[in-house]
Amino acid sequence: MTQANGTEYTFQGWMGLDKGSIGNLKWQTYEPKAWEETDVDIKVTHCGICGSDLHTLRSGWGATAYPCVVGHEIVGIAVRVGSEVKHVKVGDRVGVGAQSDSCLNRSGKCPDCSAGRENLCFNKGRCDTYNSVFLNGGKSYGGYADYNRTPGHFVIKIPDGLSSAAAAPMLCGGITTYAPLKNNGCGPGKRVAIIGVGGLGHFGILWAKALGADRVVGISRKESKRTDVLKLGADDYIATSEQKNWAQEHSGSFDLIISTVSSPNMPLRDYMRLLDSNGILVQVGAPEDKLPDLLAFDFIMKGKSLSGSLIGPPAQIEEMLQFAVEKNVQPWIEERPLTEANQAIVDMENGLARYRYTLVNEKNL
Repeated sequence: MTQANGTEYTFQGWMGLDKGSIGNLKWQTYEPKAWEETDVDIKVTHCGICGSDLHTLRSGWGATAYPCVVGHEIVGIAVRVGSEVKHVKVGDRVGVGAQSDSCLNRSGKCPDCSAGRENLCFNKGRCDTYNSVFLNGGKSYGGYADYNRTPGHFVIKIPDGLSSAAAAPMLCGGITTYAPLKNNGCGPGKRVAIIGVGGLGHFGILWAKALGADRVVGISRKESKRTDVLKLGADDYIATSEQKNWAQEHSGSFDLIISTVSSPNMPLRDYMRLLDSNGILVQVGAPEDKLPDLLAFDFIMKGKSLSGSLIGPPAQIEEMLQFAVEKNVQPWIEERPLTEANQAIVDMENGLARYRYTLVNEKNL
């Protein structure tokens, strides 16, 4: 039991206990990391469901340290703020994404943290928002919960003009696509493709259009998503399983491609073929198995590059949220009660989300 500002509260949430946790989460109490004056406690009102939650619950990316509370697209109200946190006060609407700590505040911080690239830190002190361990030995627990405790540097104020339900999925799904687009010069003069039109990919289309790319094309397997993709603002759509010779027809058509595909069976060589000279394909989807084989000539004949991107640092998340307000970027979300988290993640696993689910903790509103 924690007490702050005269109010007592308990940390409890939907707990995954083993590899069969998808659809079988148990509501349980747990102990958060020991309080430090760099921390913020958040009363969770909203939490997006991310594909990472599913991978982690089934130990798809490696052994999960059960018990585990997933959820790293957290929005809520700050109810306790450490004395060393200066940018947040009690009562502020705040959010936390997929990362909760880095070596930033340690002696001898790494070059990435020194350069404002905390998301690339993998030194001692790096901690993910769930299924990880803080430097003080405390375990990290996510946002399918009533409360969350996170070091203040990774707690971000949510700007006015952006709903909590919309902001939540931006904190991972949004930044995962915004960062590689922004970092690779998406804007006027660029032809951009987004591969995989789902929770990540639909964000990619929204951002690419808002950033002013000359041409934005959505790519997915089925023709059934064409209408949605065009409504999102794309200029065209390619259905790879239903359009013959799509790779040949669109060869050399793009300067920048963001691939959100998380299947190891993706036609990666065909995707590389879509790039024009000196084009870049950035892989953000993370299959649970290896990527398909590539040949050296897939790169060297046209000076093409294959890159990767991992979320974004706090400063860029703040930038993205403000950009969303300025450009009125509205993700396609469906609000689901936190009490029905088990059914919501089963629906997510079955591909029913169009295109993000946000869990709403109605008792905390």
